[in-house]
Amino acid sequence: MSRPRRNDGRHVHPYHSDRYPYVWPRGAVFGVAALGPEPDAQWQLVEEVTERAPQDARDNLNSLLWFKAKDEAETPAERRELLAAVGILERERIDELTVLGIRYRIVRGDEYARCGQESGPEPPRPTDHEPTDCSWECAPGHDTALPDPGYVLDPGRTLGLMAEASRLGLQDFSYEGDHIPPAMREESRQAVHDHPELILLPVGFGLVERAGKGWRPRSRIQPTPHDARRVLFDGLATVWPRVYELDTATTKAYARAAEHLKAAPRSNEITVRGKTFRLCRVERMLRTGPDGPEPPRLSDPETTEPMRIRPRLDDQGVIRTGPDDAEVAARLQGR
Repeated sequence: MSRPRRNDGRHVHPYHSDRYPYVWPRGAVFGVAALGPEPDAQWQLVEEVTERAPQDARDNLNSLLWFKAKDEAETPAERRELLAAVGILERERIDELTVLGIRYRIVRGDEYARCGQESGPEPPRPTDHEPTDCSWECAPGHDTALPDPGYVLDPGRTLGLMAEASRLGLQDFSYEGDHIPPAMREESRQAVHDHPELILLPVGFGLVERAGKGWRPRSRIQPTPHDARRVLFDGLATVWPRVYELDTATTKAYARAAEHLKAAPRSNEITVRGKTFRLCRVERMLRTGPDGPEPPRLSDPETTEPMRIRPRLDDQGVIRTGPDDAEVAARLQGR
């Protein structure tokens, strides 16, 4: 963890800075941005910046272009260009390509939370947006989504006072500590020079679990605190007892905890069978420079290889299935 500082060395004071003065990096996240051909065009996100590996973001771009070819292409020539890009993404780890005049780039961000030595990670703030319908029946993520697609990556966008203080405090952020591999530390320091502008992405909310004296993430980020509560509710009520094959007593205790959570609107923490779960406010930042947002770094680990994501499509928009489609489906299920 590190305390944010201004460029002049003075500590910044974001919201709850006394209780949550440190930055807890949760790791790199990846997404897809695009730049249109218009002279005044700006980079904007077209996919969520939530993936844990660059290849997962490339696969999202692969799928995005495939659906454009299927549903939006107006001529066979347009469809062929889109499908040619899909073919490249099926074979190569490529982080930028131009299709029909639009530059697409795999972009890299960092996910982090505010944290205190004694107080732990910052929970949602009273001012954080909650959905109008705080129901428990709908599965998490089905009715809301992160507002990333369409988000303009403008380093000059107007921010509130606290957000601007936070951005300035993180301007020189880089990875530190002997537990970080040297290559990651070096590329992190280099990124501050190559992509000096910092863009704050929309805030999300995740679930964390106390692990000894620290905390560990237990979910992907969600768009609202209540969506994160639903993740916790579903985990306690149905998912975790099945996945971890919990005994009867623990399963009943988890079910009671789920009902307690449901009966306590806007509850941000619960302890059950010695385990403490907390909703955590998750922030994200993305670096950009003269040529646009930062792409993946060489030191960012990959977890999968490029592969075919969708069925074959011809230039008339007709899906062509073949004997290898079953193998593709099986590989996708294995992921």
